[in-house]
Amino acid sequence: MQIIHAGQTAPTRWKNGGGITRALLSLPGDDDWHLRITLADVEQDGPFSPYPGVRRWIAIVEGQGVQLDFDDRRHMLSPGDEPLAFDGGAPPHGRLLRGATRDLNLMSRGGSASMHRALPGTPWRASQRSCGLFALQGGAWSCLDGRRVQLAAHALLWLDEAPSQAMASDGEGLWLEFSAPGS
Repeated sequence: MQIIHAGQTAPTRWKNGGGITRALLSLPGDDDWHLRITLADVEQDGPFSPYPGVRRWIAIVEGQGVQLDFDDRRHMLSPGDEPLAFDGGAPPHGRLLRGATRDLNLMSRGGSASMHRALPGTPWRASQRSCGLFALQGGAWSCLDGRRVQLAAHALLWLDEAPSQAMASDGEGLWLEFSAPGS
């Protein structure tokens, strides 16, 4: 079990200057990742970076939201919405709705992953090998096996081995899960 605090993770400025990213987790490593979880501060409208062969999820953590224009559709994403999954090889153009946003991003290359809203007190059970909780607000994560951890807002709790028992959070957050290729 590991806890990664976004505020203690060094930001990296985007090449296009439109924001910064904090890499919270890359498995197995930074360059050869199958799973990457980032927190992005989006400061201006612009295109998403293309990631061919990558499945992406995005959720609004702070701000009013974003309009995402894909080649074949338009999608509005606001705080409280279910995360949006899309093909990283066909990235959208983002237009901010009334100011900057902070977004949680999950990217999977060659594995199986998902991201879902975590509602306070609602049990959740991972279906993948590894899992985590990104806390949108401070609160406690607990598992029916007796484990309990306090999390600060914008902290990521990651478990390499997902518990077989149900988990819950007493604060809002985002459940994440992942299985590496071949596992």
